[in-house]
Amino acid sequence: MKQEIKAKKKVKYSLEFEIKSSTKILFNYLSNASSLEEWFADKVTIREGDYVFHWEGSEQRAQIVAKKDNQMIRYKWVTDEKKDETFFQFEIIQDEITSDIALVVTDFSDEEEQEENKLLWNSQIHNLMHILGC
Repeated sequence: MKQEIKAKKKVKYSLEFEIKSSTKILFNYLSNASSLEEWFADKVTIREGDYVFHWEGSEQRAQIVAKKDNQMIRYKWVTDEKKDETFFQFEIIQDEITSDIALVVTDFSDEEEQEENKLLWNSQIHNLMHILGC
């Protein structure tokens, strides 16, 4: 009898950061390949419509699956594995009263890797904030 190995379901989580920037400038850093290169990956290229992120000799491809200019962009990793519903997303929220800007990062990870991934996102977003002069 063949034994099926059930893949662990990834857990969704979100992190929120206050960003002192205009929505237009911030969105550019979340959606433009050359701007993503400044804080997110060592190198970012676009190949056949996919964003290719390069880190220390490895690369991962992602597709933009949803986008609202200056508000939200959602990427889905392109893998050969079983199709799942995971993605990573950047959402820009502007407070109507104070005009403060928040960046909400949503991602998925295995439960045991979640804390490590949150630390990585914190580091990446702080790099972005440094570039933006926040």
